[in-house]
Amino acid sequence: MTSTLAELVAHFGGELVGDGDVSIRQVAPLDRAAADEIGFVSQSKYLSQLADTRAGAVILPADARDATGLPRILTANPYLYFARVSALLNPPPRPPAGIHPAATVAPDAEVAADASIAAGAVIGSGARIGARSVIGPNCVVGDRARIGADCLLHANVTLYHRCEVGDRAILHSGCVVGADGFGFAPDEGRWEKIPQIGRVLVGDDVEIGACTTIDRGALEDTVIEEGVKLDNLIQVAHNVTIGAHTAIAACTGIAGSTRIGRHCTIGGAAMIFGHIEIADGTRISTNTLITKSLPRAGTYTSALPFSEHEVWQKNAVHMRNLDKLVNRVKQLEKRLNELEGKS
Repeated sequence: MTSTLAELVAHFGGELVGDGDVSIRQVAPLDRAAADEIGFVSQSKYLSQLADTRAGAVILPADARDATGLPRILTANPYLYFARVSALLNPPPRPPAGIHPAATVAPDAEVAADASIAAGAVIGSGARIGARSVIGPNCVVGDRARIGADCLLHANVTLYHRCEVGDRAILHSGCVVGADGFGFAPDEGRWEKIPQIGRVLVGDDVEIGACTTIDRGALEDTVIEEGVKLDNLIQVAHNVTIGAHTAIAACTGIAGSTRIGRHCTIGGAAMIFGHIEIADGTRISTNTLITKSLPRAGTYTSALPFSEHEVWQKNAVHMRNLDKLVNRVKQLEKRLNELEGKS
């Protein structure tokens, strides 16, 4: 689809400078944009790229009004504006409504008439699929599971029994929601399984990345609140709560019964211990290990920057000897205090 600049401004707001009849077919980076495409600049350090771009129009911050003679839309948040234009010009393909003949749907499942169930999908007994939701090929929706309206489950998603997903959620290929939490009781050198009888409750507008796993609660529910964004390959253990609009990058691991607040951001490969609480608005850097509760919002970092291997080896030796060094310093301080007391 295409849209004129004037139509974009009518739809999303902003201030139009230049020819509003310029037609835009697609979004593109400035260095590769063509005459029927629109680019954006969100930071002043990239304004120099405007001199060489072949874009038909650009999206700029309001204080960059005179940075180019190209038709432009001025807005307080060019990056967000660009994302909205991209979504408008690139609507996701939607399969036709109905149940594919190669799908398996339990007789007592409730599937909205305008939902789409693809080939190979299995919808369990008592499950409910909401209006306009799309269930991709080979997905499994367990017994008495619930999926709200306007959801999209890409191929090979598994939603276990009794788990629930709100409206407008997106679950990417291979993610598993509701597998058993890692619960075992020791018994004379063996492990006895603890039944995981809770559920996973996923709120509205949540997106779950490919191959991410969210375990069901042991007794109570695992809860993913509204607007949460989870990247690929994340492990969320049983009884975790993730607060609304928190975003977590790939390969993060969250141990059981942890409560993560609202509007947090967690970098990739972070590791978070269980049975702790993290305050609303907290930022955790990539590769950071969180071992105790964070009651105050802030930015927390524990990862060491890389170094040449030989340097790292020397520093590792020093790290091993830190306890000895601390004891020597204490002894020296004690001796110094004794000498000062005699003088």
